[in-house]
Amino acid sequence: MAESPEENTSSSIQRFVEPFRTSRNFTALWAGQTLSQFGDAVLWVVLPLCVYSLRQSTLDMGWIMGLLMLPQVVLLPFAGIIVDRMSRSKLMMITESIRFVLTGILALLSLLNDLSMTTLSIFVVMYGIMNALFQPACQAARAQIFTVDIRNAALSLSQISQEFARLTGPILGGVIVGFISVGAGFGIVAAMLLISVVALTFLRIEKPIYKPNNNSSILRNFMHDLLGGVVEVRKHPWLWITILAFTVINIASTGLTAILLPWLVKVHLNLPDTSYGLVTSAAGVGAIIAAFFYGRKNKQRRRGYIGYICILIYAAGLTCLAFANTTVELMSLIAVANGAIMIFMLIWEATLQELVPEESYGRVASLDLFGSWILLPVGNVISGWLADQIGGIETILFEGTFMFCVALGVLLIPAIRKFN
Repeated sequence: MAESPEENTSSSIQRFVEPFRTSRNFTALWAGQTLSQFGDAVLWVVLPLCVYSLRQSTLDMGWIMGLLMLPQVVLLPFAGIIVDRMSRSKLMMITESIRFVLTGILALLSLLNDLSMTTLSIFVVMYGIMNALFQPACQAARAQIFTVDIRNAALSLSQISQEFARLTGPILGGVIVGFISVGAGFGIVAAMLLISVVALTFLRIEKPIYKPNNNSSILRNFMHDLLGGVVEVRKHPWLWITILAFTVINIASTGLTAILLPWLVKVHLNLPDTSYGLVTSAAGVGAIIAAFFYGRKNKQRRRGYIGYICILIYAAGLTCLAFANTTVELMSLIAVANGAIMIFMLIWEATLQELVPEESYGRVASLDLFGSWILLPVGNVISGWLADQIGGIETILFEGTFMFCVALGVLLIPAIRKFN
């Protein structure tokens, strides 16, 4: 007997929340990761406001953001080795604890009016180092916990919480700094990180198996481990082709969303500040809706084809921003684009978890993050320079078309198009 629409909907929702009911580890990891992401979202509002309260200089802000990204780009290829040798849960707790202490110190110094650019510089370097270790450890822990029976729902729930943090965290940070102080903002971040550590104490996952070659030197073992992630990625065309493709796709994508979209709203269309907030919120809403519907399905077929069709939709949506004239048009395009890229991200992590062995996952995750971030600073500079040279609208059209062509070229590769 066929299920009624009401029964079918109820069954889909039950599958969606299944990870909370069946996996204590998922609940602990989800809570810890969500609080950590929420703390980061608040921090990325509090930190710039703190910098500009000390020095009203975009150069100083650029310096701080550069110091934040530098250790992550440098350390990510090596961070995976540590992640694949240590307990992922302990490593996450250690890095979160250090980040809690760091933000707590900033909160105290701010309340004592003793903050300086030197202190902030040291803080962002240390915070970046901890982030370079936390991110691959978290992804490796997800691979251990997100078993086949809950994987789609678990991935979707994790992405929804991340998007929710990105939506509400900046609002909370702005309100706290505006109505109380910068020190209170750092204090809220520290409190969230502390609760994250508490949540992670309930995480129980096995330490990855590590078997060094006792007949080799420490240096030889290190080089073998360092190349182990590369060897694992090269086994699967879906992995290495996609990582390479996104090294260049992310250049255009970040330039469009981080540099050209604010320019389009504020300068070209001369829309009010609230419009940019609405457009940013629409991006999060589109991603959350896509993640919710993806998470209700147990299986996905033809994932290579569907994934890159989503990238084509994403690129087309961002390209069409050049023709938008109203806030509603911008919101609609961004919502569709972010919904499409969210589905690709869910497909990507699910396939990564299926293809990569547990003992190598940290190194592969590190390579994935490294490939995504390595050229971002250069990409931002190129986007700004190109907009000055040929115009903002022309740059949007060029970068959007560039992404579309790269995605289309990858989709034409049989190994990608037929990947299931």
